[in-house]
Amino acid sequence: MILSQLINIFILIISTLANFGICDNMSMNMDDTSAYTRPDIQDAGNRTFHWLCCVFLLFLLPSVSASYSFAGRINVSMFLQIISCIYSVVEALFLRFSDNDGVENRTSRGSAWSILILLGLSLFFGGLASGTGLLIKNKLLQTFISNTGESRLKYAHNALSFLVVINGFTKSCLAPVAMFGFCRESHTGQCIAHGIMGNAFVLYGFIYAMVLVIPSIRNNKGPYSQDYIDSWVMCLWGIVNTFTEHRWGREGWNHGDYQHTAMGIIWWAGGLLGIFLGRGGKRTFVPSLLIIFTGWAMSEHSQHLIISTKVHYFFGLILMVGGSLRIIEISFLLKDQRTLDKIYSFQYLAPFCLVCGGILFMGASEEQLVLVLRLGADHSAYLLVAVAAAFLLYLWMLLCLELYNHLATQQEKGFLSNYASTLPSHMVDIESSTVSNQDDIDDDIDFELASN
Repeated sequence: MILSQLINIFILIISTLANFGICDNMSMNMDDTSAYTRPDIQDAGNRTFHWLCCVFLLFLLPSVSASYSFAGRINVSMFLQIISCIYSVVEALFLRFSDNDGVENRTSRGSAWSILILLGLSLFFGGLASGTGLLIKNKLLQTFISNTGESRLKYAHNALSFLVVINGFTKSCLAPVAMFGFCRESHTGQCIAHGIMGNAFVLYGFIYAMVLVIPSIRNNKGPYSQDYIDSWVMCLWGIVNTFTEHRWGREGWNHGDYQHTAMGIIWWAGGLLGIFLGRGGKRTFVPSLLIIFTGWAMSEHSQHLIISTKVHYFFGLILMVGGSLRIIEISFLLKDQRTLDKIYSFQYLAPFCLVCGGILFMGASEEQLVLVLRLGADHSAYLLVAVAAAFLLYLWMLLCLELYNHLATQQEKGFLSNYASTLPSHMVDIESSTVSNQDDIDDDIDFELASN
């Protein structure tokens, strides 16, 4: 009853914020698009096909490979990585497109080489960990394996497999940027900042989903709670953000410097409080509250374009919703415990809001929104497509995590765990009697040895 009342209050608060934003947005006129021309995309079909190949072969397939790698199925993981590696070689050496200024081809080749290097290292460490014959025959590599240890080699393969996924996702995001020709020259810095922060929120949402879905992490009784770790990360990130968003003492302050530096200050200040309250494995509300304040600040960021202001307001609202849901989950659903006996559907909302906020953050740069105006769309259509991308990305995250759970469960049970149950009854009897006779023989031998 108490939880339902709190949820109703939460819905009322969000509805009030949304109504306030709608009234505020209705008072604004639309942007003047008379000076914008539609982008000239040459050979759009082939370039779109190239982007789809990147998504499937350099992001989705490595994600499945990483799931197999973390589940200890290194041979299957390496087979999938070989497929991605072959495509990376083809793209780096041979694929070229009709490009107005050559930026897309350079981006394609550069990102393909970076992923190719990571894939090569991953295959190398995976081969050492799995005992591939061509590698372990080398005496120098045999010494390296014995000094490093099989477990460390597996950890290295896991880490590199995950880095391939991150690079593949980054490449999939960079391809449309290069194809449509924005985020150039003076706008590059802003696009990089939006990309880094957006990817950070997406990764944050993935970590929340991973902690929720994987039983070994969800039921962890270690000395540090998730909130304690989050507070440390937010504190350190806030310190970096405070001293990098503005060159202190070397330039004047502007509107954007105040906004981003203030956000860094509240992150390290709140992070210190979260570290104190979360010590001893206790839960704390501070990281969620910092997300709420971050969302509020983003919703209040005034922009040069009206469409940009509306998009910033929307993804700020999404972050506020995510932080509020997290506080309700920790305080009233979990009641300050680490976990419950099952996963409730309500718990999937907060990670999704973080993933959705990250996708919207990445797509809120000024140049990208100018492109939306050049295409003749408005903020509502753009936001719906971006949220649809967040749904698909969150679905893929959960599918990969469930695949890992399935593989890890199979690994624990073993390949022959159900062997006896599949045998005919007379074979089971024979097998049981054989084991019993062997146990009797072993007992007789032990008795004779003890007598002697």
